[in-house]
Amino acid sequence: MSNAYRTSSGGHIARGQPVSFSFDGRRYQGFHGDTLASALLANGVHLVGRSFKYHRPRGILSAGSEEPNALVTVRRDAARVTPNLRATQVELYEGLIAESQNRWPSLKNDIGAINDRLSRMLPAGFYYKTFMGPLSAGSNKAWAKLYEPLIRRAAGLGRAPELPDPDHYASRYAHCDVLVIGAGAAGLAAATAASAAGARVILCDEQSAFGGALLAETQATLNGVTAAAWIAETVAALKQNPRVRLLPRTTAFGFFHDNLVALAERVTDHLSAPSADQPRERLWQVFAKEVVISTGAIERPLVFPDNDRPGIMLADAARTYLERYGVTCGRRAVVAGSDDTIYRTALALHRAGVDVAAVVDTRALSDTAAFGVLAAGMAVLNDAAITGTEGRVRVSAVTAARLNGAGEIIDPQRIACDHVLMCGGWTPAVHLFSQSRGKLRFNEASQAFVPGASHARERSVGACAGVFELQTVLDDGLAAGADAALKSGYASGAARRVTVANAPAIRGESARELPHNRDPKTVKAFVDFQNDVTAKDIRLAVQEGFRSIEHVKRYTTTGMATDQGKTSNMAALGIAAAALAKPIPAVGLTTFRMPYTPVTFGTIAGHSRGGLFDPVRRTPIDPWAQVQGAVFEDVGQWKRVRYFPHGGEDMHAAVNRECLTVRRAAGLFDASTLGKIEVVGPDAAEFLERMYINGWKGLSVGRCRYGVTLNEAGFVIDDGVIGRIAAERFHVTTTTGGAARVLNTMEDYLQTEWPDLRVSLTSTTEQWAVITVQGPKARDIIAPFVTGIDLGSDAFPHMAVREGHVCGVEARVFRVSFTGELGYEINVPSDYGRGVWEMLWRAAEAQGACAYGTEAMHVLRAEKGFVIVGQETDGTVTPDDLGMTPMIGKTKRDFVGKRSLVRPDMLKADRQQLVGLATRDPQVVLEEGAQIVAMTHAPAGTPALGHVTSSYWSATLERSIALALVASGRTRRGETLYVPMPKGDVAVEVVAPVFVDAEGARVHG
Repeated sequence: MSNAYRTSSGGHIARGQPVSFSFDGRRYQGFHGDTLASALLANGVHLVGRSFKYHRPRGILSAGSEEPNALVTVRRDAARVTPNLRATQVELYEGLIAESQNRWPSLKNDIGAINDRLSRMLPAGFYYKTFMGPLSAGSNKAWAKLYEPLIRRAAGLGRAPELPDPDHYASRYAHCDVLVIGAGAAGLAAATAASAAGARVILCDEQSAFGGALLAETQATLNGVTAAAWIAETVAALKQNPRVRLLPRTTAFGFFHDNLVALAERVTDHLSAPSADQPRERLWQVFAKEVVISTGAIERPLVFPDNDRPGIMLADAARTYLERYGVTCGRRAVVAGSDDTIYRTALALHRAGVDVAAVVDTRALSDTAAFGVLAAGMAVLNDAAITGTEGRVRVSAVTAARLNGAGEIIDPQRIACDHVLMCGGWTPAVHLFSQSRGKLRFNEASQAFVPGASHARERSVGACAGVFELQTVLDDGLAAGADAALKSGYASGAARRVTVANAPAIRGESARELPHNRDPKTVKAFVDFQNDVTAKDIRLAVQEGFRSIEHVKRYTTTGMATDQGKTSNMAALGIAAAALAKPIPAVGLTTFRMPYTPVTFGTIAGHSRGGLFDPVRRTPIDPWAQVQGAVFEDVGQWKRVRYFPHGGEDMHAAVNRECLTVRRAAGLFDASTLGKIEVVGPDAAEFLERMYINGWKGLSVGRCRYGVTLNEAGFVIDDGVIGRIAAERFHVTTTTGGAARVLNTMEDYLQTEWPDLRVSLTSTTEQWAVITVQGPKARDIIAPFVTGIDLGSDAFPHMAVREGHVCGVEARVFRVSFTGELGYEINVPSDYGRGVWEMLWRAAEAQGACAYGTEAMHVLRAEKGFVIVGQETDGTVTPDDLGMTPMIGKTKRDFVGKRSLVRPDMLKADRQQLVGLATRDPQVVLEEGAQIVAMTHAPAGTPALGHVTSSYWSATLERSIALALVASGRTRRGETLYVPMPKGDVAVEVVAPVFVDAEGARVHG
């Protein structure tokens, strides 16, 4: 019968809105407000999957994001297939199609279950011992080609989608005073207090409804009203506050430096017919002045033989299904554990008419919580434990036994049941606190790690801080919200204290592996349900020599992958500690890695898909160049003009013409792709002093300087011209391909090494279009269009920068040259780039000038011996190798890479140095990358002296030219060396790297 396990009333579901869905091809009915898990349980479905390694039948264990078993694939159409979703988090919608995973041919009859029978052959780490033998070509090939594919096919989770995802994903940055993570009692209280103080608040929660555990609270009252009414009133007030943003269905999955928290919002997955205009998911990157973490706690399973059968669940999860969704998980229950949660659950089930066969408590009968259960006529076994279970695809009975003073099994009894509800205590959810680099401390009373000293501007409250009594939780939440607002710069608010009545006390102790009378070498008492790790696996890892808990984790896989130890961590630590005869704190704790729960690739990628994954970048002047028939090339992500062919010219003819025109008249070049970074602040000059090899404090406003930056190994990584626009503002240019890398490096040093410097960095690459006018007639071309700048050589000398207007547009004009000719680089806002270019072009044509591309640019700069980082450098080149030692500031205390420059290897006389090469036959153009040797017909194995870095035909000189890195190159000038080429060795003379205008007179006009 549909919804046979649904109560007649109660819960937060909309009983007037039935929803039809399917699971493994069978139709079922639920209600709006259900999760897939609650709807399946309402229909009596407990078997939902097969386990990772042994393919054992598995059922729903929990009611939240910690669920390790109920992983399903949800399918909307052939392209919208999402595997590995937790059924406990999948919201029901009309027509939902879900499928179980990791089984064949069917869920009930899975051939992979043979692994369970062969489990003695598949202990922890079996693949290391069995398939990855002594390293040899044969064993490696067998592992890669046979064993690994077979193991991966037999184990694992859902299958990845095969078609492209048609949906789109969004991303957004947000800033707030207080970010509250988790909207349970503590989170709602914190958000209320912070907003009452005037702070801007973002409140997020991974569930569809705010309230957390209060959504399943039916006995307690808050300010004299039910928990549901208090939640509704509080959320309504927060919604009405314009300073508050509420984000349901939003998981905080990563806590980063400087209080940056990453949130994943599920926008449309709960809708039966999502709008094409809406993103499916949204990534929020929130910068918060203060953070309140109120992520609650995770109920611990008990570790006993065969504790993984379908129908064995967490006790409070069962109560949640009852109180929040109106679902009973069976007709006859056994409730077991070491915490008062079991009595609270038993009473709730009893009120709902469920037969509670027994409550099995590992503790002595000393807590008043048991008296209510006894008064209701339920049986209570104290000092007792479950020692085994029965059933195939659903639990049908348990064996419970009392324990004597020595912990031995006495008086075992079989109890028939159709579900078992367990609670071994509670584990605070400290994942985000750990990611914030906070230090955890071990609480002996609860046998759990709780937040200790904070590193970031955050505070943990409520159950995630080890506080479980509702009144204290609310008080702590209010205090944390007020404190966060105060630390954000707001005065205390007027949030009213919430008074709690009839709230149950939650007291208990941690239960590790329960004693039993079965063979410990064969029994399967599961610790990690998702990864099929048993207690004996943990003990085996210790027995085989693993002492570090991180090594135990990797050897057994406990707490790995998407589970991250949510339900398993403390049990695994306890078992390992016992095996090592050490206290838990001495064993340590594994690292909680993000994301807290799985985040889709779509959320991370956002719009970076298809053409936006590696977007093509074009300058504002590109459309003009296309009209002119330009040939483009890819430079990183940019499309750059390579050359402008005229009248059927090939590339060589076009480049020769362009080079000659620039030398004799002038040329226009689009340099918009150059990286540009605005470095601003009182310490801007000091920052550049530390980043570049040369000095910047003495650079006058309105002047430029060529700068070179190194990595910490002392090797050149980028260069560019830097202009001082004002006392505290510099315009830094970088190579086209190095813009992002240089900015990231600068940010890295500024944030981690020199956070005391008052400097801000802003990428302005796309802000400025850059038009380079080079050649003897450059000044004549631009003069009619320039206002506010004196272009005279005395007023505007080489290596100067001025601000004024060009073509009526605000501009920064640099008098610099990468050709050795008189040159200007005109920076105008990108929106005006094409218009200014076209006006200058008309004047240039009248002067006999041309437009030229990157090929001509390369030839012109090589004629002057100017280097290109990445061509004359290969990651092992120092400033001295390039002849730039005079640039290094003589009085500078330090800069990045300085100490590495005095290492012995950096001072060797035989280092490769930049030189020019002139071929004996001027018509022969060398191949770039060709090796250089000292003798002709060098035998195989002869060490090379260096290699050719750049090689071109120079129309200006009517001969070939080349630049090269050659061992002891500067002392070899005049020597003849040889370059092996396909047609034979080519004799070359080592010359100075400057081929045109060695005196540098032409740059002054």
